[in-house]
Amino acid sequence: MTNTEETIVALATPTGIGAIGVIRLSGPDAITIADSIFKGKDLTKQPSHTIHFGNIVDGDAILDEVLVSLFVTPKSYTRENVVEISCHGSAYILESIIKLLIKRGARSAKPGEFTLRAFMNGQMDLSQAEAVADLIASNSKASQQVALQQLRGGFSNQLQTLRDQLVQFASLIELELDFAEEDVEFANRDQLKKLIYEIVRVISALIQSFELGNAIKQGVNTVIAGRPNAGKSTLLNALLNEERAIVSHIPGTTRDTIEEVLNINGINFRLIDTAGIREATDAIEKIGVERTMEKINQSALLVYVYDAAQITIEELNSDLESLQRPDVTMLVVANKADLLTPEQLSALPHSQAIIISAKEKTHIDELKSKIYHSAVKDQLDVNEMLVTNIRHLEALQKTEEALARVLNGIDTVTSDFLSMDIKQALHYLGEITGAVTTDDLLENIFSKFCIGK
Repeated sequence: MTNTEETIVALATPTGIGAIGVIRLSGPDAITIADSIFKGKDLTKQPSHTIHFGNIVDGDAILDEVLVSLFVTPKSYTRENVVEISCHGSAYILESIIKLLIKRGARSAKPGEFTLRAFMNGQMDLSQAEAVADLIASNSKASQQVALQQLRGGFSNQLQTLRDQLVQFASLIELELDFAEEDVEFANRDQLKKLIYEIVRVISALIQSFELGNAIKQGVNTVIAGRPNAGKSTLLNALLNEERAIVSHIPGTTRDTIEEVLNINGINFRLIDTAGIREATDAIEKIGVERTMEKINQSALLVYVYDAAQITIEELNSDLESLQRPDVTMLVVANKADLLTPEQLSALPHSQAIIISAKEKTHIDELKSKIYHSAVKDQLDVNEMLVTNIRHLEALQKTEEALARVLNGIDTVTSDFLSMDIKQALHYLGEITGAVTTDDLLENIFSKFCIGK
């Protein structure tokens, strides 16, 4: 994928006009190339982790006044010589400097190539490299903390411990194959069972953590649904604390979905206000109702809102039955409590309903708490390892399947079959950290990075 003998260059800050832009070089000639266009101190004679003021020049022409940061191999992000040029954020200046660096021997970096080099040079493993992309993309406190923990090697260390234990038993079983004619047993089967049960327990917990990990990383799809005029749009506005959706006493005001993001305790919930569920009176409303049902099917959380002053028990039960989905958590919200007497409130159907007034913004904080706990389920602990990457999930599931085959055959099959299944488990664990890689895998992962990372 990359020739590490070449020196690469890219803009490390977002494109567009800004106060400062940073251009990054990495490779064996990074310092020499930078020095060839820098007027100031001789960069090739300066120590690592130093910053130098000077001018970028093209012949006699000065392009900009800059600060140049030096990171001498191996003490850099890529473990190569790295130079970062901080210049003014003019698109013209940035482009001119990059063109000049390419003219002097650098080449344009590919997406993710700096981090790919860090991986190839042993600075980080593959799961840590993916955590870099997750950290850049993090948009909440929880997603930032989870990505940072993975970047620091929490996930890698846990997997490496499991892998080391399996390797030890795999070696003993391989040894048995060398002495097959003597019918000797080097790997104690009871100890192997105990180890695999423990590894499966850890892997199963990691697999189970994906639901929460993915919610933290991607946000939770949360649909607000109910009959027309139930107060769905008023509730959306109350949750966001702003007038985002049009509110009217006329049923069917919302005819298309409205989406906004609500952050609760560091978790992003993608709120989707939908058209009221009823028999459509025209073609446009029919499309809106169909989209509502589509969004419900795609959601992780459904907030069903009903008008507590109007709906009958039969209508409520009918709605709840029709909206139930096996993989969708449903919260039932009784709205318009401000229109009811205390006696009517105490007689409301559905004992688990959250009683609110979206118009008066009463009990909205209680609803937010319920929304948060429906997704987190008291599992959020940033010190615990969470799986957030679908590639990691699939590898863990395949590891679990391979270990199940080991357990099923441990007392009946020969050592060569046991060895084959253990090697499969080791292979899938190795795919996560990069101990086992292919060019296609690396291309797929790093092509999704931004250019300057």
